[in-house]
Amino acid sequence: MAEDNVEDTDVRGRKGRVVIIAGPTGVGKSRLALALAKRLRGEIISADSVQVYRTLDVGSAKTPVDEREGIPHHLIDIVDPSQDYTAGYFYDDARAATELVLTKGSVPIVVGGTGMYLRWYMTGKVGAPKATKEVFVAVEEEVDRLIKEGGGWDDALRMLADAGDLTTGPSLARNDWYRLRRALEIIKTSGQPRSAFSKLRNCDPDAATEGASWDYDFHCYFLYQPRSELYQKVDLRCEQMAQEGLLDEASSLLDSGLQPNSNSASRSIGYQLAMEFLMECRQVEGAATEERFFLFLEEFQRHSRNYVKRQLTWFRNKGQSEQMFNWIDATQPLEVMVDALAKEYERPNEVVSDVLKAASVVTKESSYKEENLLKRYRTQNRIFTSNSEALKRTLQWIRDTQCLWRNSSTVDDLQKRMESSLTTSM
Repeated sequence: MAEDNVEDTDVRGRKGRVVIIAGPTGVGKSRLALALAKRLRGEIISADSVQVYRTLDVGSAKTPVDEREGIPHHLIDIVDPSQDYTAGYFYDDARAATELVLTKGSVPIVVGGTGMYLRWYMTGKVGAPKATKEVFVAVEEEVDRLIKEGGGWDDALRMLADAGDLTTGPSLARNDWYRLRRALEIIKTSGQPRSAFSKLRNCDPDAATEGASWDYDFHCYFLYQPRSELYQKVDLRCEQMAQEGLLDEASSLLDSGLQPNSNSASRSIGYQLAMEFLMECRQVEGAATEERFFLFLEEFQRHSRNYVKRQLTWFRNKGQSEQMFNWIDATQPLEVMVDALAKEYERPNEVVSDVLKAASVVTKESSYKEENLLKRYRTQNRIFTSNSEALKRTLQWIRDTQCLWRNSSTVDDLQKRMESSLTTSM
């Protein structure tokens, strides 16, 4: 594995070249990476915190093996769901995979939407980011308002959880406003909870990210399209996951003894919400209703849209590593993007293609048109609608496999009934 400040070189004596493709959930990173890998004789290194887990396929949106077209994929299916996997482990594993790919004479193509992972992969430094001035002021004003209103601590914890940090609040001493403010700053700046930083080895979660020393020749791209379009994609993806096996995978996590939000795997958005829903179905008579399912689906979609927003926020903050990313309009034809990236890789000293100069256009999300679209945005389900066959099948599966838990006297009896239900449904 490469150490910081030590240059890694390829066989020609130059720094090893690495392609990084980032972007929000649902924008098409995997599709572009696969096509580019075929063009450049590349290998894909996943920078996804959930795809590392075996058996968690649907909820992590893994590219199925039979669709990888023979392209090697690294850091997928490497640990069991019962194990924690931190950004520190990712750094070590991703750097080792990069060295392996370069040694083979292939092109490492790192793909992911977790800005924190990608920053540490590039810089080799780990530490929670400082808040921008805007975030610092916004957090101060919001916390001061809650304090003045009286009884604001509980409201502040809810605000922290709604922002995406579900783990820090319960660990704080009551009225520890300093650490609560810092947790809010971290989640609003990075899109990651404070716990993601504190679990890193030799990492002070309140320290700022240090300066970078590039030991690879990074070619970095950020795929983007209007948020209103991304939201439609994400909402549909959530429906597809719920239809294609997310609930089954969440049920397996519960069966293994895991609780929601108890480790890295059960903390990810889709799995945590699905596990909580299924636990309620197992424990509460009559919980497997159409109304409760739609509540789960709505939460899943809303949290996923918020995650997209946090991903975009991270890259707009423009840290030292983020400044290296060329923003690409992902609505362009795939062939156009692949050609542009391949030419830029093969002839890096030439003028950058117009395809790679989209930032000045696509990052103006404060435009009147886009803001109006976001204000008017409403989820429109396309798979799960009232009385749809997909809804009926899913609810029946829940009643046949989850509600049995309340009445089964033995595990063997439960297993037999579940197998019988599965055989009947087939």
